[in-house]
Amino acid sequence: MQKDKDGFYEPVAASAGEEAEPADENDAGKEEPETDLLASSFEVTVTLADQQADPNSPLFSAKTFEELGLHQDLLKGLYDLGFSKPSKIQERALPLLLANPPMNMIGQSQSGTGKTAAFVLTMLSRIDFSKAKTQALCLAPSRELARQIMSVVVAMGKFTEVQTEYAIKESIPKGTSTISAQIVVGTPGTMTDLLRRRVIDAREVKVFVLDEADNMLDQDGLGEQTLRVKNFLPRQDLQVILFSATFPDHVRKFANKFAPGANTIELQKEELSVDSIKQFYMDCKNEEHKYDILVSLYQLLTIGQSIIFCQHRHTADRISQRMTAEGHKVASLHGAKDATERDTIIDNFREGREKVLITTNVIARGIDIMSVNMVVNYDLPLMNERGNYHSGDALPDIETYIHRIGRTGRFGRKGISINFVHDQRTWQQMEMIEKTLGRKIVRIKTDDLDDMEESMKKVLKS
Repeated sequence: MQKDKDGFYEPVAASAGEEAEPADENDAGKEEPETDLLASSFEVTVTLADQQADPNSPLFSAKTFEELGLHQDLLKGLYDLGFSKPSKIQERALPLLLANPPMNMIGQSQSGTGKTAAFVLTMLSRIDFSKAKTQALCLAPSRELARQIMSVVVAMGKFTEVQTEYAIKESIPKGTSTISAQIVVGTPGTMTDLLRRRVIDAREVKVFVLDEADNMLDQDGLGEQTLRVKNFLPRQDLQVILFSATFPDHVRKFANKFAPGANTIELQKEELSVDSIKQFYMDCKNEEHKYDILVSLYQLLTIGQSIIFCQHRHTADRISQRMTAEGHKVASLHGAKDATERDTIIDNFREGREKVLITTNVIARGIDIMSVNMVVNYDLPLMNERGNYHSGDALPDIETYIHRIGRTGRFGRKGISINFVHDQRTWQQMEMIEKTLGRKIVRIKTDDLDDMEESMKKVLKS
């Protein structure tokens, strides 16, 4: 088979465990999905691939799940999860996702708006439960997100006969020669390896979903591996669904080729600026002062739950070790930890047994933990941390910043983000983030710790 300049159509052999950080993975997720979507005022824009069709037609909107003609077993699963009616994004996306013949979709929608339920419902609606064949694949950039998606598949498909399996490191028992599960959720490197070795037979796959699609398609990240997976799948009658909170222009162009002739659906741009999150920056004296301020914030960090993002694994481990030695209870999570340890850490945090999680970008995307009310950028995310991206100037990575702070303020709740600034360079980066987002990020002085704590408590209580 030939491939074009972007690499479509030719399967390429990949070795096991080839995914790039932060795409690591595993095992049957038992965590309950978060489902209590709050009423939102999000405005949704729909652009249909069929230019003759009216995107405002009642045919392309559903106010109830019953209108969608879903199987009773799927309706039971939805109601059992606490869904009573479609969210804003679901009422516009689901009629298009479930229409026949199936059409591709590119959706831009922040987490907490119901996008996971929309694509999971599509996968469950498209498969034939009487066939022990893989019919839907879903890719995510990390094992943590893959496990979260699977928990929604299992819960929503509770009253069906759906068979599921993971394609994440250390999840497949040794000696397994074939996987016949109808829905497989995983990360790109492991999924590629299972397809290449024909452990997964892709001939009957009808639906291919990418969650956090901008990260999955970015050539500086997981793009090549994701493309390898697609090139193993049937060229005809394959519904490709891409969802993400952000789509930079260069990724959007590639997405249009990856999912040709797609309907597009997105929240109006201003809705993506995480209005429910109050953003601050701490004006620190130097790198060591950042640590002192972080420790002094510990009482605030444990009012709800907090995630602290660092640039490097060794920074996350160093902070965790120092804080633990000083009697503070924290956990650290990153791609260098083994699969079982990662699963235990995220499950403990999800269930509230841990209050403070120190991490890298491994959980910057898509992870829904309702009680996280504070995100700390100990290190600001930078463009030159992205794979092959090179720049003499360390420009802030705005997409990652939005994803990181979006771990709080979930489902319309209030949240706080705190950014640490400690020199001229980081101050300039903070200013660029402020200008790009078009909103004031409030400075908090760090020379009076009591005053600092008082001002933050007021915000947390408001």
